[in-house]
Amino acid sequence: MSRLFALALAALWMLVAPLSAEILLTPKEITQTLRHGPWPPQPTIDPSNRVSGNPQAIALGQQLFNDPILSIDGTLSCAACHDPARDFTDGRARAMGRDLQDRNTLSLWNLGRHRWFGWAGDTDTIWAQSITPLLNAGEMGHSHETLQHALRNSRYATEYTQLFSDPAQEPAQQTTVNIAKTLAAFQETLHSGITSFDRFRDALAKGDMNHAVKYPAAAQRGLQIFLGHGRCVFCHSGPAFTNGEFHDAGIPYFLEPGRVDQGRFAALNALKDSPYTLDGAFTDDQKKSGAWAVRNVRFQHLDFGTFRTPSLRRAAQTAPYMHNGSLPDLRAVLDHYNAINMERLHTDGEAILRPLNLSDTELSDLETFLRTLSDDTPGG
Repeated sequence: MSRLFALALAALWMLVAPLSAEILLTPKEITQTLRHGPWPPQPTIDPSNRVSGNPQAIALGQQLFNDPILSIDGTLSCAACHDPARDFTDGRARAMGRDLQDRNTLSLWNLGRHRWFGWAGDTDTIWAQSITPLLNAGEMGHSHETLQHALRNSRYATEYTQLFSDPAQEPAQQTTVNIAKTLAAFQETLHSGITSFDRFRDALAKGDMNHAVKYPAAAQRGLQIFLGHGRCVFCHSGPAFTNGEFHDAGIPYFLEPGRVDQGRFAALNALKDSPYTLDGAFTDDQKKSGAWAVRNVRFQHLDFGTFRTPSLRRAAQTAPYMHNGSLPDLRAVLDHYNAINMERLHTDGEAILRPLNLSDTELSDLETFLRTLSDDTPGG
C-alpha cells in the first residue's frame, strides 16, 4: 500500500472515528490490517509439476487421495489422516498411520503459497511432501515397486497413462513421483474461503466504514492485541497469517524418555539428501527457478527444535495444536504464550517471545479475533 493511500485512509479514520465508537483501530493498525489481504490469492501453477492445474490430474489426484490403494495393505488412504470432514486433519494429538507418528497432522488448506512443507520443512514442493507418507513404513508403507504394481493393476492405470506414460514402461521411482504430482494437483485446489475478518479488512480498504463497523468490537480488540503487544504478527503475517518460516514456540522437544524431535535441524539433512527437491532431477521446471532456497539453506544450532509456523486460517477448526498436538484448544495455545517459559527457549533464538501477561478479557478478545479467521465456508 502506498504512503499516500495510507495517509488518506488515516484522514478518513479521523473523520469517522468521532461518529462511530465501533471502529477501534488506529490509522497505524488499519495499515497493518490491510497487509493481511486481500484474500483469496490468485491461483498459481507450480512449474515443477507439469500436471499442476490440469483438470484430469486434479480429478485423478482426488480419487487417489481417497483410495486405500496407496497403502501397502489397502487399509489407509490419505484421507484417513487428512479427513475432509475434519478440515483435512484427524483430530488426534499425533497422527496414526500404520504406527503412531511423532507429529500432529497438518491441515492441507492453502498449500500453494508455501515454500517449505511439513512441520520441519524437509521438502520444498507439495508433490515431494506427498511422497514422504507413501514410502514411510509407519504410514502408507509402500516401496516404489509395490506402489507401481498397485497402480498398474488398478482402475486408474488408463487415466494415469493418458497423463504420463504406461507405468509398465517407466522406472518405479518415476511412477511414485507422478502419483505424488497428481495428489499435489488436487491439494493445490484446497483454498479456504472469505471470512468475516476478510470482509472487515476489505471494507477498510474501500473506506466503507458502514460495513466495517459490523465486525465485532471484541474481535477488533483481539486484532489490536494480535498486531500490538501480543506480537503475534511477527510470525503470523501476511494474507495467510504465516511467515512460512521456523521458530521455537517453547514446546518440549521430548517425545518420550530418551527420544527428542529435533525439528528443522534434522529435516535439513533429509532436505539436502532428497532427490525430489526443486534442485533435483524430478522437477519439471527446466529453469529450476525455485532451487535457490534449497541450495542456500544452512545448518545452524538454533534450528534445533524449531517448526514451521502454521497458517491461522481455519485454525479454529483444526485442534489439537502445535507440532506434537499437546495443546487441546485455542485457549490452551493462548495460555501457553501468556505464561511462556523463557528458560525453555533458545538463548540465541526467539527474542520476540515473552510472557504476554494478558487478562482473561484480553485472552477472550484475542480468541474471538482468531475465530474470525475460521468462520468461512470451506472452499468458498
